Amino acid sequence: MPLIKRVQNMQLRFHNTLTKSKDVLHTREERKVNMFVCGPTVYDFSHLGHAKTYVQFDLLARVMRVAGYDVFYLQNITDIDDKIIERAKESGLDWRSLSEQFETEYHQDMGTLNVTAVSQHARATDYIQNIIRQVQTLLEKGHAYVIEGDGIYFEISTFADYGKLSGRTELKANDAQTRIDQSDNKRGWNDFALWKFRKSDEPSWPAPFGEGRPGWHIEDTAITEHFFGPQYDIHGGAIDLIFPHHEAELTQMESASGEQPFVGCWMHAGFLTIDGEKMSKSTGNFFTIREIVERGYDPMAIRLLMLQTHYRSSINFTFENLEAAQNRLRHWRAIASLRHQVHDRLRDDDEKALDGVSPYASAHAVVEALTDDLNTPEAFRIIEEMFSKLGDAPREAIHRHALITFLETLDDTLGLQLMESTPDIDDAIKQRILERERVREEKDWSRSDTLRDEIEAKGVLLKDTADGTTWEYK
Repeated sequence: MPLIKRVQNMQLRFHNTLTKSKDVLHTREERKVNMFVCGPTVYDFSHLGHAKTYVQFDLLARVMRVAGYDVFYLQNITDIDDKIIERAKESGLDWRSLSEQFETEYHQDMGTLNVTAVSQHARATDYIQNIIRQVQTLLEKGHAYVIEGDGIYFEISTFADYGKLSGRTELKANDAQTRIDQSDNKRGWNDFALWKFRKSDEPSWPAPFGEGRPGWHIEDTAITEHFFGPQYDIHGGAIDLIFPHHEAELTQMESASGEQPFVGCWMHAGFLTIDGEKMSKSTGNFFTIREIVERGYDPMAIRLLMLQTHYRSSINFTFENLEAAQNRLRHWRAIASLRHQVHDRLRDDDEKALDGVSPYASAHAVVEALTDDLNTPEAFRIIEEMFSKLGDAPREAIHRHALITFLETLDDTLGLQLMESTPDIDDAIKQRILERERVREEKDWSRSDTLRDEIEAKGVLLKDTADGTTWEYK
């Protein structure tokens, strides 16, 4: 059976924060996934913590598509927020100009990391009317109240299931919060802002209950309700968003709609830390994505580093770990380059194995591991085993079609651009390699070394083996 047919029969299982268990994915429509991931607040350049989250959810969307699902991946852009307003004041820019600038920078950074699976981005300010309607509904249903001169707040005591996602109901000092939720006049300490009334130095929009701007949590549910309705399949984000942000989303949407569950499967990615501390703009403990790239590191090495650890685990970033990822990427590209150095056969046997390991079976096993809660450590073990066999095999034993199928599977799921980054070398270099093989047979070592140097100057490394000379990119 062709690989694509086999993987599309696989069952998907993911850890669900709501149920605290690994569940089979059940979607509201057969073979269709509506998925939302909290996007960035665009007031600065994206850092490596963002890279971890968005690379890993890019993987999720890719895996589901390979498994035969029609995935609509929605991501919001928070383009109005306390941080944006403050940064605009500091820089002397208009808040909208600032947010547009860093939204553009965000998309460039994601493109650099080959984060391409998002179907649509939605700016919060494009959905103000949706936000206003949702706030109005919560007021009418008695879940929200007005504090004069301040704003409109959700009263969590009106929702009996508050805390069912996170297992928590009380804020802590290190929770991801926003100044917009603060007020001395709230009915409950954990009540959160849905709408803040206009201040003279802040952007605002007209609304029937008073001119102002939206709270943090309501942006996301208004956007997802617009695209998906009151219920959908997967909501993802970083682990620090579980409480209070995602708890608030669930609370307000189920209160507004009266329907449960708001989301079928909640998925959360672990932190990226530096020296054991969470990477964060607010503490200054971070490296931006472009800073790392400007230091000369391959963007795909950054992506690989984020993928080789399970998404629910934390990564402690060090440059030693990044160097190791870059070396691993270099080795994988060397194996990918072998497809240009072996020949098609009249018949490639799907079950033909190298020392007991078949590239076709390995491709299937990689996808199988990834459909099991994105088990990248197991997927990487399978890849390393297959690449080790391919690297040790004589070239005549390597089936080109099988190798290409394996590489295509990796690129479709992991998105490391192994094929794109390893094009065939040009004919002039090939002729130089053949010439060098001839002079080596003649034991003209001086000429052989000269040719090696000329070839390496063009970015191609040679490896002499008992099976002949192979090449790879520097």
